[in-house]
Amino acid sequence: MAEVTAAMVKELREITGLGMMECKKALVETSGDLKSAEDLLRVKSGAKANKAAGRVAAEGVIGAYLSDDGKCAALVEVNCETDFVAKNADFLGFASALAQLVAKHNPADVAALSALGLEGGTVEAKRQALVQKIGENLSIRRFHRVQTAAKLAQYLHGVKIGVLVEFDGEDEVGKDLAMHIAFAKPQFLSRDEVAPEVIARERDVLVARAQESGKPANIAEKMVEGGLNKFLGDITLLGQAFIKDDKVTVQKMLAAKHAKLLSYKFFVVGEGIEKKSGDFAAEVAAQAKAAAG
Repeated sequence: MAEVTAAMVKELREITGLGMMECKKALVETSGDLKSAEDLLRVKSGAKANKAAGRVAAEGVIGAYLSDDGKCAALVEVNCETDFVAKNADFLGFASALAQLVAKHNPADVAALSALGLEGGTVEAKRQALVQKIGENLSIRRFHRVQTAAKLAQYLHGVKIGVLVEFDGEDEVGKDLAMHIAFAKPQFLSRDEVAPEVIARERDVLVARAQESGKPANIAEKMVEGGLNKFLGDITLLGQAFIKDDKVTVQKMLAAKHAKLLSYKFFVVGEGIEKKSGDFAAEVAAQAKAAAG
């Protein structure tokens, strides 16, 4: 049987919000399989489904740019090792400059972006100079660019979440959509985009939960279908309750405003990156060095 480590228990607690002993027991029962342990806990306790976009596991910032005419915009994620450095003015300026370069030059990938000119050298040369000055490894992780004949709205929640929305309609609609996405972090646009395996996994959990409830078969079936509809509403942008009026969905809000969502993209700093456990004393020393520099 696979060893159940403290790190595994911690990760399962973050996903489910349940207690340490419950998480450890579930991991033991499932031989250390995280997904199976999550499903087991959800069956037994009704723990919520994991939202992939909700876990932030690395430091950094989102750089953003929107052209004066509102027709071209870009987001860039730049990572660093500590939150202390993520507040550094030079680091923030670097991320902002990268977003402008992406919007202007439309590079094919991070390598192409790194080769572009910046401050008399290249982006890569500037990155290396910042590494030397700040004392931490810095990396350009990803970027997204949109150019459109329609409208664009952009929203930054601090420097950790960035959203771009392409839409037709009143300006207020775009701003509201961008803020909603930053808050709700939808995994999909609509039900049609949800992968069959995602639906099948959720249905299996709901069926097992309904069976454990001891309800009659006809009631259990309604429980499953109701739970599945709620799940799909929660993870799809158009199905989510609108943050400014939770009595209507985003889809109904758009219809009422005679507006149309064409595309959207959001970045959450560190999403999907596994953060290594660091040495606290070494981190403090690094921060002191950065402050002195």
